[in-house]
Amino acid sequence: MKAAVLSHETDFDGWRRAARGFRQAGVAPGDAVFRVGDAGGGLFDDALPPSAVEPVFGVPKAFVDLAGEVILHRSIDRFDLMYRLLWRLRDEPDLMKVVTDIDVADALERAKNVSRASHKMKAFVRFRQVEDHDGERWVAWFEPAHRVLEKTAPFFVRRYTSMRWSILTPDGSAFWDGDALTAGPPATRDMAPAEDEIEEFWKTYYASTFNPARLKTKTMQGEMPKRYWKNLPEAALIPELVAQSAVRTDAMVATPAAQPNQRLAKTLSRMNRDHSFDEGFVPSTLEELGQAVQACRRCPLWRHATQGVCGEGPRQARLMIVGEQPGDQEDLAGRPFVGPAGGVLDAALAEAGIDRDDVFVTNAVKHFKHEPRGKRRIHKTPLVSEVSACRWWLDAERRLVKPKVILTMGATAALGVLNRKVTVTKERGEAIAQPDGAKMLLTVHPSYLLRLPDEASRASERGRFIDDLRRVRRLL
Repeated sequence: MKAAVLSHETDFDGWRRAARGFRQAGVAPGDAVFRVGDAGGGLFDDALPPSAVEPVFGVPKAFVDLAGEVILHRSIDRFDLMYRLLWRLRDEPDLMKVVTDIDVADALERAKNVSRASHKMKAFVRFRQVEDHDGERWVAWFEPAHRVLEKTAPFFVRRYTSMRWSILTPDGSAFWDGDALTAGPPATRDMAPAEDEIEEFWKTYYASTFNPARLKTKTMQGEMPKRYWKNLPEAALIPELVAQSAVRTDAMVATPAAQPNQRLAKTLSRMNRDHSFDEGFVPSTLEELGQAVQACRRCPLWRHATQGVCGEGPRQARLMIVGEQPGDQEDLAGRPFVGPAGGVLDAALAEAGIDRDDVFVTNAVKHFKHEPRGKRRIHKTPLVSEVSACRWWLDAERRLVKPKVILTMGATAALGVLNRKVTVTKERGEAIAQPDGAKMLLTVHPSYLLRLPDEASRASERGRFIDDLRRVRRLL
């Protein structure tokens, strides 16, 4: 038997060196032994690997990544499993793609268990407040199912950057002082505080958010295994909350429903009568308009947006600025031009001598059209039919505000106002008379300035944009 001694349970670099030496020496999996620290060796162990007899070969990154996860598993044979895979990879270079292979499937399952343990650590660590010579510190005791402290600690650094905290586990400790993350030795439960004054507030909050009507005990225990309950302050409440769930559910069912907002309900019922609009409905205020847009079904864009976003500004504003549609931040906030493009617009208005508080800002389309890309929602240009469907809202805003000048930013905004396609570069800066007596000017959208690739072009185009705003001010 050939033995390798690793410095600690998760000594991945040590295992890699030893496994590489064993593989090059032709040591078969059944003859290779990996031991941790000063663990006693076998009677026939040989700690010195023989000379290399096998050629060097590469392994796929998928194996290295998987082995880095499997080593965190608590199983005692994890080193042997990883070496068995390494042994086979020379003759089976595509082995890691065969997820039905017994060794590959075993390794993937263990990596999955490690990932689950890391997730549970993020969910169930409970910090308690203590005082030390440097002031306030937060300390948590946790017993992870696998050795995931080093893997998971950076998550807590990102989440609690401004706090000084310690996480103590039977495998080791992690300390964050606000500047650096350091590791420490294994700890015991008595080294962490048992409770603190904030705990009662947390229990009260937990109990108040517990919904008995949605209780599924088996599912709850699957997501919050009982092994973690002993270190969760809220766990002491769970048996009583579960026992009372049937009574509380009956009480909730018997409680009369709250009365709806009658004015809003009346507006929505008119708006939703046949998923179009009652020709007789005429909003009398901007507030009523903003409420009614939430029931808009004139086009499909409402299905994937958070909410409808109408315009914002004085009822009798002399200047109305029309953009294309709400962006990601506007969709979440329910207000127009609060994202990056709004910041560009605000700065340009100030430089042109126009007070943003005197301007009514809105969009040609009231719902955010987008497509998912990873975790982000990427803007997508509305169709002509969608702009046409939303013109009802824009016309209602114009009728209520009665602006003297309308500035449209981008081709979609111009389409919403003029009901025809335009080329901004050809008609930019021209004062176009409107049937209601207002004058309309075209310019680019502020997001165009954000997309320009170099500083020189951004500065040049920003200057032209401000010139357009100054032309608007002269018309006012």
